[in-house]
Amino acid sequence: MAKAADRAKRPARTSVWLEGKAPRNGAGRRSDQPSGLDRDRITEVTVRLLDEEGLAKFSMRRLAAELNVTAMSVYWYVDTKDDLLELALDAAAGEMTLPDPDVDSSEGWQERLRELAQEYRELLVRHPWVSPLVGNFLNIGPNWIKFALAVQVVVRGTGLPTEKQAGAIAAVFQFVYGFGTVQGHYIARCTAAGLTPEEYFKEAMGAVSAHPGLEETLHSSADMMEARGGSTVEEMWELDFRVALDLLVAGIEATL
Repeated sequence: MAKAADRAKRPARTSVWLEGKAPRNGAGRRSDQPSGLDRDRITEVTVRLLDEEGLAKFSMRRLAAELNVTAMSVYWYVDTKDDLLELALDAAAGEMTLPDPDVDSSEGWQERLRELAQEYRELLVRHPWVSPLVGNFLNIGPNWIKFALAVQVVVRGTGLPTEKQAGAIAAVFQFVYGFGTVQGHYIARCTAAGLTPEEYFKEAMGAVSAHPGLEETLHSSADMMEARGGSTVEEMWELDFRVALDLLVAGIEATL
C-alpha cells in the first residue's frame, strides 16, 4: 500500500486509472480479511454514504463502520481516500444514459445534445458531491471517457468547423456544470435545513424582501419572474434550464 504521506508529497495528483492499479477484488487476500468485500462493493457503499452524508463527512473510518470491517481492511482494496473518491466519481458517471453510438450523429444532433446536457445536469443534482470532485481529478475512468466521446460525436455531427467544436462543448457543458452544481447544492442546503425547496425559497425571498437595500433589485426582476412562470422551485429550474439550453443550441445553429 502507498502511504498517504508519500502521496501528499507529490507535486500533482495523477489518477488511479494511470498508476497501474489493477482492480483488487480479493486476489491475494489474507485469510484474516473479511469475505464478501471487494472494490465494487466498497465503491457502491462510498457512493451511498456520499449521497446521504456529503463529501465533508466522508471518511475511511466511517466507510469501514458501514461495511462492518476495520479501516485497514478497506486499504487492501484501495491505497488512499482519493483513489476511492475517484472510483466513486466514475461509478456515478456510469448512471448517465448515452446516445446509441451507431446512430448517424448528424441527424437530430440538437435533441441528442439536449439529452446529454440533461443527463449531466441530473447527475450533478442527484449527487451534489460530484461537482467539487470533477475539478480535482482527471476524470479518465471508463464511464467518463464514454461520456466525453459521446459529447464529441454529437458536437462533430453539428457540422461546426473543427476549430469551433471544443468551444461549443465548453459553452454547453460548462453552463450545465454551473447550473447543475447550483441546483444540486440548493437542494442539499434545503435538506440540511429540514425544509422543502419551496419552504426554503419562501423564507429566503421573505428575508430579501425585508431588506431595504435590495428593493430596487427585486422590483427590477419581478416582471421577468412573472413572465417566466413556474409555480414551484422545480418548475422554475426546468424553465430556466430549457431556455438557456435552447439559446446555446440556437447559437450553434446561427454559427452554421
